[in-house]
Amino acid sequence: MKKILAIAAMALLTLAASAQKLGRVNFTELYQLAPEADAAREQINAMQNEAQETFSSMVEEYQTKANQYQQKSATWTAAIKDAKEKELVDIQNRIQEFQQTISQELQQKQAELMNPIMEKAQKAVQDLAKAQGIVAVFDSGSALYFDETAVVDLTPAARKSLGIKDGRTLEQLQQELQAQAQAQAQNAQ
Repeated sequence: MKKILAIAAMALLTLAASAQKLGRVNFTELYQLAPEADAAREQINAMQNEAQETFSSMVEEYQTKANQYQQKSATWTAAIKDAKEKELVDIQNRIQEFQQTISQELQQKQAELMNPIMEKAQKAVQDLAKAQGIVAVFDSGSALYFDETAVVDLTPAARKSLGIKDGRTLEQLQQELQAQAQAQAQNAQ
């Protein structure tokens, strides 16, 4: 019996001595604030602007032809009227097809540009965790609860590793993006 108690005590001491270190990181902050993310957003915005210009010209073409149809259809022969109606339907179909295609292309491009940034951030976190002997890292943005005093916050070191400027926050990024959207909206008017 004494041997069993001694073995149990040794096992408990071994478990206590090898307490696992846990870490946390705000992963969204890391990949959204990475300098490469700014360049990716600029590229995506440029593509969205080009798509909007193309869409606008297609809608303008449709509206011009629709107005022409309304004004002159009473004087056209049936053949001309039929040809103009088919032309309007064709333009509508092209607009719908363009909307679907460009939406898919923009989503693919965003994934293509952001995935390497996310992978780089993930590698930085893994490297930091390994260097500090941390066995598990939790994303503070998705964890329901963890004791702040029991985990190591890797976010500051990961920010530095990724070249994120000190003091830059997700709130600032959101304000920058809103300001850009407002500027684009004013330029469009």
